[in-house]
Amino acid sequence: MMGLAVIVGVIISDPHYLLMYSSLDRLAFGFFTSFFLTASSMVLNDYADREIDKINEPRRPIPSGRMRPDVALRYGVFLGALGISCSLATGPLTFAIALLTFSIALLYNFKLKKSGILGNASVAYSVAIPIVYGSVLSFSLSEKVLIYSAMIFLSIMGREVVKGISDVEGDAAKGVRTAAVKYGEKSASYIALALFLAAISLSFIPPIEKMCNSAFYLPFVLITDGMLFFLSVKLIKKPDKKTAKEVKSKALIAMAFGLIGFALGSL
Repeated sequence: MMGLAVIVGVIISDPHYLLMYSSLDRLAFGFFTSFFLTASSMVLNDYADREIDKINEPRRPIPSGRMRPDVALRYGVFLGALGISCSLATGPLTFAIALLTFSIALLYNFKLKKSGILGNASVAYSVAIPIVYGSVLSFSLSEKVLIYSAMIFLSIMGREVVKGISDVEGDAAKGVRTAAVKYGEKSASYIALALFLAAISLSFIPPIEKMCNSAFYLPFVLITDGMLFFLSVKLIKKPDKKTAKEVKSKALIAMAFGLIGFALGSL
């Protein structure tokens, strides 16, 4: 999804750029920049969280013993080097964005996660930036891209709060100050709802301002909006670990529909 988000950023900004033969190498390098850097940050997150995962997710590769921590660390560094190398091939500005984003991801994994809201924001930034990266890659950054990236940012902030509910036991034990740890699972579920509602409210700006083809945009984005809203309500009714895990997984499916809507609405 993160690699495809770069391509969606290109489509949103300048769909004709996809048809240019000379742009194919830039598109490929842009896709793999996001793909490999996301993979690296996820592997390094598992490495950094290996003690917490003994409580929250004992079946993951490191706490279960299927992968040694030192192997995971080397693998994560290797993936990160691949991603940064791909960004170098597309120019200094895209390289700078990729390096900044990867640095923020590393800060989250090894430092910011325990801060709670700042950690949530760093994850949300890292997930929202690929469509901005795609627009910069195609030399066509626009207001529409910034609105779409703001929707993604708020949605991921909400999902991170939900994730904190599913991980509250391990996070509390290791001093991670998520909303669920600080205010309780019920209050955290309302915070997640507020963030999802903020994202939903932004989703109506593009058709109102005629920034998109609403015939293609609205059906997919309304699916996303509806799923995020009803998942939030379900979590408020039962803010426990099992429900939170379901909500955070299905929220990604909802966001995938949103990405499709962003792309099709720009054609």
